[in-house]
Amino acid sequence: MGGRPSSPLDKRQQQHLRGQVDTMLRDFLPCYREQLAASVLRQISRELGPQEPAGCQLMRSKKLPRVREHQGPLTQLWGHPPRWQPIFCVLRGDGRLEWFSHREEYENGGHPLSSVALTGYTVLTSQRDYLCLLDALCPVPSGEHTQEEPEPLLEMPVNFPLFLQHPFRRHLCFSAATGEARRAWRLALQGGIRLRGTVLQRSQAPAARAFLDALRLYRQRRGHFGEDDVTLGSDAEVLTGVLMRELLPALRAQTLPGLRGASRNRAWAWTELLDAVHAAVLAGASAGLRAFQPEKDELLAALEKTIRPDVDQILQLRARVARRLRGEVEGPLETCLRGRVDTQLSRVTQKLLSTVEAVLSTVQTLLAQGMDRLSRHLRGSPSSTRLRKEVYSFGEMPWDSELMHACYREAERSQKRLGQLVAPFGFFGTRSLVFGAQDLAQQLMADAVATFLQLADQCLTAALDCTQAAQQLEKVRGRVLKKFQSDSSSARRRFIRGWLLCIFLPFVLSQLKSSCKAELPEFEGEVLAVGSPALTIEGIYEDIVRGVLLQRIHGELKKALGVSDMSCTLDGCSEAPWDPTGADEETEAQRGTCPRQPGSGAEVQPLCSRPPPGTSTAASRPHLSSFPSDK
Repeated sequence: MGGRPSSPLDKRQQQHLRGQVDTMLRDFLPCYREQLAASVLRQISRELGPQEPAGCQLMRSKKLPRVREHQGPLTQLWGHPPRWQPIFCVLRGDGRLEWFSHREEYENGGHPLSSVALTGYTVLTSQRDYLCLLDALCPVPSGEHTQEEPEPLLEMPVNFPLFLQHPFRRHLCFSAATGEARRAWRLALQGGIRLRGTVLQRSQAPAARAFLDALRLYRQRRGHFGEDDVTLGSDAEVLTGVLMRELLPALRAQTLPGLRGASRNRAWAWTELLDAVHAAVLAGASAGLRAFQPEKDELLAALEKTIRPDVDQILQLRARVARRLRGEVEGPLETCLRGRVDTQLSRVTQKLLSTVEAVLSTVQTLLAQGMDRLSRHLRGSPSSTRLRKEVYSFGEMPWDSELMHACYREAERSQKRLGQLVAPFGFFGTRSLVFGAQDLAQQLMADAVATFLQLADQCLTAALDCTQAAQQLEKVRGRVLKKFQSDSSSARRRFIRGWLLCIFLPFVLSQLKSSCKAELPEFEGEVLAVGSPALTIEGIYEDIVRGVLLQRIHGELKKALGVSDMSCTLDGCSEAPWDPTGADEETEAQRGTCPRQPGSGAEVQPLCSRPPPGTSTAASRPHLSSFPSDK
């Protein structure tokens, strides 16, 4: 499509972008160091505090999150000038898309024509919707008339299109041969996009939590208190997205007036320029974070040595300052909550509850159907080859995009209504929220499948015939469903509580900025006197606000779920205050997921990988997939 700049970025522009990245890192890294120190203090205080018994019933799957590799022929609009050309596409298990000139090149180990990490992309399957999107990117200025140029997208209507759109990258335009092939690709690509997007949210490393907290602090100090989808991606990709949002207004003002041609040609040229800028910023952010890695490792080791001996003193001071500061902020905070939050908290809670319940109910249905299918095959005296295939398929259920789509669709159905409810509070991260619900569904399914296979292997012996084995599987089925119901109930509470905090905490902090933050310098001296980077007056202040907001959320959850379903503690709230005077604690490893119970001697087997020939799980406990049929 015409209007492409001969050289997207010259040396002067590249140098300017490097300077912009360096400036961002100089401002961000102090926030990161501060939050790394806070994460070490949090971790040590939890280790030394009372240990809550593990609340998860299901065994933790050892399978890493992934997407099932998908491959096949497609047609792609590419080249200069662009034209539709046949290619062979491969979606890797880590969510990277590659394409080759033909299948043989891929099978012979050749290099791909190109590849892309799917972070931040959106899949469109309507040619009309995509053309409307192009029209909106570069609208023709009022009063300007241009002669429309021929466009491949219009000359050759696409029957089964797949458009990958990104706010800061070149668009990718594909076409499948059939509707079935397009659906399979759409589901696979959406899985890859989610996998790449939630890497930080899924991580249980303290440094990942510190990074996200640092990013929020960095943006708040620049006046941005709302939540959005900027945190989707790796650390370098997240920082790139933040800077691209800051650069976008100037880029538009400087570039769009100079683009010539039809509106869609100009839009195509605009996306190519954005892609070049994005690549330069991403390279700079990646290099900067790599350069910071040795310092981060040394800092974490030094913080551990300095904080641990003085942790009691640090926490006592923190509690003393928090009590005094709470007296100053309690009045304005209560006024804000009553006037701005309480009226909508119930509606948002109910919508989140209905969303996650629909998702988890579908997971349970699919899980039960999968276990029933295995029992039927075993009872029907199948061949060992057929049974092995069925066991493998059962083990792959969490990664089967077609099967799991029923769960994922339940989360997507609520996205628009949730967006309308939470937009007044500056929350525009509904895509992240939907991804979080889908990740939760996949993780619970993976844990339940791993638990079923492990328990099945323990109860099946060579002395059982197929009917007896099927009866044993029925008992295992009941045990797994009870464990699933227990874990899904806890996960539901954690999910709702965590997202209510994400929605309302930044809003409350923004409302209190003018009235309460002015009081903080009065307490700064006491905190600085300790000389620990793990304590900041701003951090203590936010924990106070968070704790009071959590009390509101806990009360709302009691009403929504009932007292009997709330257990005895606010389990699993990763955003809860972590000091001795705070409430609603959880360990870092409980953030959104449940670890395997500590001290358990049971090892979780890989999800139904086909056992090597001639091997068995144990002498008297054959693997389920090798259980003999009746003769």
